Amino acid sequence: MEITATLIKQLREQTHAGIMDCKKALQASNGDFDEAEKYLKKVGLAAVAKREGRVTEFGGIFIARNDKAIAMVEITCETDFVAKNESFKAMGNDVARTVVEKGYTEAVPELVEKVNALIATINENMLIKNIYLQQIADDEYVVSYIHGDGLIGVVVTIKAADKAAYQNEAFQKLAFNTALHVCASDPMFLDVKDIPEAYTAEQTEIFNAQVASLDKPENVKAGIVRGKLTKLYSEITLLKQEFAIENDDHVSVEALFAKVGKENGFKATVTKYVRFKAGATN
Repeated sequence: MEITATLIKQLREQTHAGIMDCKKALQASNGDFDEAEKYLKKVGLAAVAKREGRVTEFGGIFIARNDKAIAMVEITCETDFVAKNESFKAMGNDVARTVVEKGYTEAVPELVEKVNALIATINENMLIKNIYLQQIADDEYVVSYIHGDGLIGVVVTIKAADKAAYQNEAFQKLAFNTALHVCASDPMFLDVKDIPEAYTAEQTEIFNAQVASLDKPENVKAGIVRGKLTKLYSEITLLKQEFAIENDDHVSVEALFAKVGKENGFKATVTKYVRFKAGATN
């Protein structure tokens, strides 16, 4: 059978493999389209094994949701070029949708196969690095945000005393801006009570060492240490951080929720957040 340019083009569109690879596959299968697809898959999967272990410093964040759950997935790759590739983005969105639909919490074979299929055609190592799956309770409002070219993804969960608040325009704007805030400010913890005791003890030891040589009474030194801890908490906990979006009063996240809630007749607070940053710097 003649290996025409049209046939090569069709195989390339179907498999995303290179032109020469498609031509070679069609020649090896005597022009049989289905056999050529199988040939490319076999060759590609063999190549996947060779690429395992290669560093994946770039990547993307993908989010999918339905009425009951939301998923956020980080998939890494070797180059920024591939991270921006439409095939990579389509694969990532497919993986995220599958996570939501089937309730996966780890990189099961079905998900890995989706990634490997693209590795076989793009010739670059890729890895499912993180999977987050959250079941959405009836009394929860969940908002998500993906920044820029998919480098940072955020899922924020908010609870209000009355679900009617979720229809309030001011609430919806505040919720979305909170996701933007998490993206920009990258808090370590939700609230002070969530900070591990060991972390607080370590920081207290550091601050005590910093004031040890001061010519001041011990009670004054202790006050300085408390002040340093308070400042630290305002930097690393979401609720204590100064709200980073449209905040002319320069108040904290929890204070702004109280203020906007009072002005619009609702009580609500952030109860959970997750932030992924794609790549080796995560």
